[in-house]
Amino acid sequence: MNLIEVVNVSKTFRRASRRLLREQLWSLLRPKQDAGFQVLRNINFKVAEGEGVAIVGANGAGKSTLLGVVAGLALPDTGIVTVQGRVAPLLELGSGFHPDLTGVENVTLNAALLGFNEQEVRENLDSIVEYSEIGEFIHEPIRTYSSGMVVRLAFAVAIHVDPSILIVDEVLGVGDTHFQQKCRGSLAKLRRAGKTLLCVSHSGAMVLDYCDRAIWLDHGQIIMDSDAATVLKEYTAYSANPELYPALHVTNSV
Repeated sequence: MNLIEVVNVSKTFRRASRRLLREQLWSLLRPKQDAGFQVLRNINFKVAEGEGVAIVGANGAGKSTLLGVVAGLALPDTGIVTVQGRVAPLLELGSGFHPDLTGVENVTLNAALLGFNEQEVRENLDSIVEYSEIGEFIHEPIRTYSSGMVVRLAFAVAIHVDPSILIVDEVLGVGDTHFQQKCRGSLAKLRRAGKTLLCVSHSGAMVLDYCDRAIWLDHGQIIMDSDAATVLKEYTAYSANPELYPALHVTNSV
């Protein structure tokens, strides 16, 4: 069974510009000359239950945008995204925390947003706090936390939601060595339990450790979709000698 299906998805970001209000109003009445920046172009792929899939590619290829669309944090301009099951998006960890709320209050709120009911929050609160290693600071406002403490707390919440699907964007590259090892151990445990993984990573070792398959994205287009080792080999060869792949030098204009 496929838990993720992405069909003909495209996404365009409008270029920001500093214009006077009258200029902005006038631009709404005249034909649009700037169609924007197309970051995803007719993306199609499926992820089966229990499968681990990595999205690889250079910076600006559209990887994080694609994860955001699948996670429901952004809407595609065209196409359809279907996701089945509870999702734990490990993207910009802690970005949804309120600085004036305590750690406990943010845990309760964040867990509810990820699908926990009130009973599940109560049952998991002690485990989340213990995993985060925040200690007594859990009763202090988030604004008093270091960035590392915020990330640890957010990660602790996300991995306790018992997700069907994990969506991970380079989260294992943040924090100190101890935290990174703890993250990797938790991710490996979830993969052994048959959880589905969709991730972005610049680490070939992580891709090979946790993923069966990889999708190479370049300028918002899928270049290759195959087993992880094959895709990494081709992508690494391209990164070393891009002039050998002239067909990949596509324009970013719409």
